Amino acid sequence: MGLILDSSVLVATERKERTVYAVLAEIGGSQKDIEVGISAITVAELAHGAARAETPQRKEKRLRFIREIASAVPIYPITAAIAFRAGLIDGETQAKGVRVALSDLLIGVTALELGFGIGTGNLRDFGRIPGLSVIQL
Repeated sequence: MGLILDSSVLVATERKERTVYAVLAEIGGSQKDIEVGISAITVAELAHGAARAETPQRKEKRLRFIREIASAVPIYPITAAIAFRAGLIDGETQAKGVRVALSDLLIGVTALELGFGIGTGNLRDFGRIPGLSVIQL
């Protein structure tokens, strides 16, 4: 089994001044033999947050955190298969009046394509993606 971490989990980790390794240890302790990774979209979201930091010191701290994540877990790219599936799901859900932010949809579909669940603090939005196993972290 695998788990894609959403940026909400990582942002909360960074704000609490915890390390990525502490969170990974917690996940590993509660879920045996679980593969943990992130989507390339999550990297973009975290980089956006670093660029918007209120001080140069905060920016550097966030950039270090992103580098720590990148060295600790695999980063999964957005492939043509992910983009295609996301487009289908987006069209189907919007036809029913349900909207999911494109970034969340791409992160969620990355998990679906890998046969993984999503670890998030954003249950509402990820819960709108059909077939996605959502785990609150």
